[in-house]
Amino acid sequence: MSHIALLITSAGAVETALPALELLSHRVDVHPIEATGGLTGARRPDVVVLDGTQNLVAARNAALALSALDRPLPVLLAVTEGGMAAVAASWCVDDVVLSTAGPAEVEARLRLASAAQGAGAPAQDESVIRAGSVVIDEDTYTVKVGGRALNLTFKEFELLKFLAQHMGRVFTRQQLLSEVWGYDYYGGTRTVDVHIRRLRAKLGSDHEHLITTVRNVGYSFAGGRDQTP
Repeated sequence: MSHIALLITSAGAVETALPALELLSHRVDVHPIEATGGLTGARRPDVVVLDGTQNLVAARNAALALSALDRPLPVLLAVTEGGMAAVAASWCVDDVVLSTAGPAEVEARLRLASAAQGAGAPAQDESVIRAGSVVIDEDTYTVKVGGRALNLTFKEFELLKFLAQHMGRVFTRQQLLSEVWGYDYYGGTRTVDVHIRRLRAKLGSDHEHLITTVRNVGYSFAGGRDQTP
């Protein structure tokens, strides 16, 4: 029997996200889809099932947040037939299943997702930072997003690397100037805004939300949604 965490967007989705789960003999704990950070320690499941039947954007953001954990979890995304066409490799899910799938198919997909996560996972390279779909290689000064290489300047690379190394922490513009540009830099904080804007443009519309703006404070890097539009 496996421990399954079912992440849903609304209370009514418990019965519609993946009904076949109720027919299987697994332990299923239900959480709101925003609770990705709480799936650790004793609450760490064997597999996460994400409900993508009602809100695909929320499901995608949750998948990215889960992939950024220190110990990523295998993720099975449940979608409708209409949602199947929208799913991309950059979402960082291990498998996709129709919400109408039968118990035998769901069981097989859960088993394969769990086995793939635990089988021969490569050792972590300390020079590589993985944050959601973003992979930053400090040795080669390269950044890939969903497998796509970004053409970044040195300061853009350093800024993105610093934010990703401190995921979830909010930094003021002055703090970013000091940490990335150095204490001997005499330019104004406006240069931070310019570099953030360029980074978001290079990340693209599917990934610009990874750099969040905290109004009247500064910037942060997260696997979820922006805190401001």
